[in-house]
Amino acid sequence: MIEAMPERVVAACDGAAKGNPGPAGWAWVVAENDEIPVRWEAGPLGRATNNVAELTALERLLTVTDPAVPIEIRMDSQYAMKAVTTWLPGWKRNGWRTAAGKPVANQELVARIDELLTGRSVEFRYVPAHQVDGDRLNDFADRAASQAATVQESAGTDLGSPEPPAAPDTVPARRAPAKKKPGTPAGRTGSSSPRTIKAKFPGRCVCGRPYAAGEPIAKNDQGWGHPECRTAEKAGAR
Repeated sequence: MIEAMPERVVAACDGAAKGNPGPAGWAWVVAENDEIPVRWEAGPLGRATNNVAELTALERLLTVTDPAVPIEIRMDSQYAMKAVTTWLPGWKRNGWRTAAGKPVANQELVARIDELLTGRSVEFRYVPAHQVDGDRLNDFADRAASQAATVQESAGTDLGSPEPPAAPDTVPARRAPAKKKPGTPAGRTGSSSPRTIKAKFPGRCVCGRPYAAGEPIAKNDQGWGHPECRTAEKAGAR
């Protein structure tokens, strides 16, 4: 019996770089009509930028999907989407130079994607990343790309790999600030409330759990980590 060709494919792709540049990886995932992931692949890139990882993910997805079948591609990278849908025509007219006259970054990847898009019915859909109850396929691709960047190994359904691990636990909400002690300078509290900053890059806390870029972190005796871990460390030292 001949298997019917699907009328439309829904997919997502994503790239990750642990540092920019840094250890990087890419991933794509294809879903059934009910948007349940059924096929996926992820791979390492060694040291690369986040933009290279994002473009590579898109190139790999277009390579493995049937060009005769319309496809919806969900991405959280504004750069990768605009590079191939908005900026590309102007770059080509300008001889692969930007409006400022500079050579187009990642030209080889962009040109390859341009070839793969020719004659295809492709709908790009932007979906915000790391959202509570966000897009299921984008979340899957994000986790797979992050894992590939971290372990620098290939994974996917063809390799019999399990679903990529869940994203790091969200750092618990901060407790109410401690009451200011007499003599404490304005705008600060006692040492029991550590100064926190937003992480510029992903990392790993002394507790063993990772933290993502943008999450609040605090300085402890062994580096940077979750604010609550610093509090626990100080409590244990008393």
